[in-house]
Amino acid sequence: MSNYATYPSLKNRVVYLTGGADGIGGNLVRLLAAQGAKVAFIDINADLGKQNANWCKDQGYAHTPLFLEGDIRDIARLEESIDQAADHFGPIQVLVNNAANDDRHKFGEITPEYWDERFAVNLRHQYFAIQKAVPYMRQCDGGSVINIGSSSWMMKEDFFPAYATAKSAIQGLTRTLARTLGTDNIRVNSVVPGWVVTDRQLDKWWSEDGEKETLNNQCLKQRVYPEQFNQMVLFLAADDGCACTAQSYIVDAGRGGL
Repeated sequence: MSNYATYPSLKNRVVYLTGGADGIGGNLVRLLAAQGAKVAFIDINADLGKQNANWCKDQGYAHTPLFLEGDIRDIARLEESIDQAADHFGPIQVLVNNAANDDRHKFGEITPEYWDERFAVNLRHQYFAIQKAVPYMRQCDGGSVINIGSSSWMMKEDFFPAYATAKSAIQGLTRTLARTLGTDNIRVNSVVPGWVVTDRQLDKWWSEDGEKETLNNQCLKQRVYPEQFNQMVLFLAADDGCACTAQSYIVDAGRGGL
């Protein structure tokens, strides 16, 4: 757990997470399990998903994460997996909408079909996961929804317009549903990453010049890793964030969000 905070309220808390096989989500599964939470997560990558759950089991954590294979673009499967998580651990108390795909694409090459697919993988599932999880949170007299956004649209980055547009909508989704669900004591926030260093980012997009430019634009001249980014997610999942809702928290080392 390094020198980061331990949250007593996360012990035995039921958390459902999308995209938990690797990257930011994979790290969050491990951090939550280390806190004693009961974590269920869905991912399309069965091999990595099982590896992550088994890694947590080998650490001897109180609860082994439940891996649920599935494609979050398939809303019926997404909803089914949330029920499976609740059947296994109990009513969902925290939902982390993490799954996304930031593949690059060009303005002039986008088709209507590709546009719809980008929204399906980056936005649509967040709404329907919330819709499905909320009745469980009501059983618990409240809960926390955490939507993972992106600072790409704030930075006016132009190499994935459909992705950036979908991600920008998360701020509207978050603020609207915070009002809708506040009377149920359900908090809705988003956590917005800048450039977070994952294996995927290094393998697919990294360049020496690109990193130099990023660090030049950041106030803090250092890489941001998933474990650092996820400290804000843990805070919002715990009771420590009990008065926080309708907010977007930017974790980007001061790169330049709104």
